[in-house]
Amino acid sequence: MKSIEISARSVEEAVKMALEELQMKENEVNVEVLEEPSKGFLGILGSKMARVKVTEKVDPLKNTRKFLEDIAEKMGVIVDVVVKPEKGGYITMELVGDDLGILIGRRGDTLDALQYLANLVANKNNLGARLKIILDAENYRARREETLIKLAVRMADKVKKTGRKIVLEPMNPQERRIIHTALQHEDQIDTLSEGEEPFRKVVISLKS
Repeated sequence: MKSIEISARSVEEAVKMALEELQMKENEVNVEVLEEPSKGFLGILGSKMARVKVTEKVDPLKNTRKFLEDIAEKMGVIVDVVVKPEKGGYITMELVGDDLGILIGRRGDTLDALQYLANLVANKNNLGARLKIILDAENYRARREETLIKLAVRMADKVKKTGRKIVLEPMNPQERRIIHTALQHEDQIDTLSEGEEPFRKVVISLKS
């Protein structure tokens, strides 16, 4: 994050000089006036220059995109990061490129780890509302959702037949939500999450 302090005869002149130095536009920065200019005796003695601090605005999505592109490159993969419109309180960032399997990992483990880091980066120094990032690659999230829905239905049927509860493997919050949603209209089935992150699990059981 770039920042600079500049003194000049007026606030406007100081800001202009700072923008030229930073090679940025006014809507890309925050301006803090440290000292207002003042005229001294006879307009000369004791006069003070204006002093401003101009700081680059934090763009959390831009920073997160660059982070993901850099870390992918270090893993030997060149990607573009496409940011999709916010939906349901989440912003999806899609990794686009060739041979992205290494970024997805076994059962999405690597993708989940990158998603966790992306959320940390997106919310570092972010003064606005907390951003919630979902990271996707090669349509993995949609394919995983389909798999989880089938798993939920299959496990619910098993619980109905045996009467015994089933504890699923640890899942991230988005995946647990898929299980809960898939079974929310099942009259005989209850679902709940138990445990601590990142080992929190969904429990499927009969309604008491």
